[in-house]
Amino acid sequence: MRLATLALLLGMLRVAQAQIGPIEDLDAFPQAKLEIAEGKAVKCTFQVWLADTPARQAQGLMFVRSLPEMHGMLFVHEKLGESSMWMKNTYIPLDMVFIDAHGRIQQIIPNAKPHSLDIIRSDKPTLAVLELAGGEAERLGLHAGLQVIHPALPRH
Repeated sequence: MRLATLALLLGMLRVAQAQIGPIEDLDAFPQAKLEIAEGKAVKCTFQVWLADTPARQAQGLMFVRSLPEMHGMLFVHEKLGESSMWMKNTYIPLDMVFIDAHGRIQQIIPNAKPHSLDIIRSDKPTLAVLELAGGEAERLGLHAGLQVIHPALPRH
């Protein structure tokens, strides 16, 4: 237990150190459309920034004061595993949409509290996380099992 706690704290320290660096303008992040489908029908389409480097993943949506409807940020990991994050320096509530290895929504954690240092983690291994404005997942009727389609995700 102590080793797990120590590993978690060291991981948080690495993230905190990465956050000290310069903040990159979101316009510099790659952007693309992301679709969420139910069966063959597209349920909704988002414009998302891709957090495609460790520095961009550490920055995420920190310091963003508002997020337009149907916009978000996608974090894709190199391999399947536990996803965890916090809301330090994040000014707006966010919905955390955890995506499995098949590109399907596996879990949604709604309205993560701004500035919280609580660790938000997936309950199963994930390949990616989509961050949306708080409450948007519920407003759009998003739920586990829906397919997420984006060039950075596997297609199954």
